[in-house]
Amino acid sequence: MRKEPVEAQGEERQVRTVDHSRVEQVHIILPMDVNATFQLFGGLLMQWIDVVAAVVARRHSGCMVITAAVDHLEFLSPRHKNDQKIPLGRMTYAGRTSMEVCVETFVEQMGKVEARKLVNRAFVTMVALDKDRKPTAVPRLLPQTEEEKADYEAAKKRRAERKRTKQ
Repeated sequence: MRKEPVEAQGEERQVRTVDHSRVEQVHIILPMDVNATFQLFGGLLMQWIDVVAAVVARRHSGCMVITAAVDHLEFLSPRHKNDQKIPLGRMTYAGRTSMEVCVETFVEQMGKVEARKLVNRAFVTMVALDKDRKPTAVPRLLPQTEEEKADYEAAKKRRAERKRTKQ
C-alpha cells in the first residue's frame, strides 16, 4: 500500500487497488429462500447484496461501515430454488469517508457452472466509521484497468447526481 498526500486536508491516506477488496460469495438458493413461485425473495437478495458491499468496504477501509444508500438496484431475471447465486463485489469509487461498491449477482443452474447469467446489479454507498462511530477517512482508490477506470468515472457521475438531487 502506498501513501500519498491529500493537499486539501493536509493528511496522508493510503491508496488501495480494486483487487485489494474484491469479494465473491456463493450460495445455493434453498427452499426457505424462495416465495410461493419458487423464486428468490427480492428482499433476501437485497440483504445479501448489503453484506457483500459491507465486506468489500471493510476490506478497503479497515473500518466498521454502514450503508448510506443503494443508488441502483436492478432485478434482471428471476432466481430459483437450487440455483447457485454468486454475488461479486468490487470498489468503484472512494471519497473522503464514503465508498461506492458495485455488486453484480450471477446465477449458475445446477450442472451448468460454465453458464453464469447476470441477474442483478446494485451500486451501494458505504460510509466508514471510527471507534466512536463517526465518519472517518478511507484509503483512496487506484483504478488500474480500463474497466476499473471507466467504473470510477461512472461512479463519480452517480455521486455528483446524488449530491445534486439532495439539494
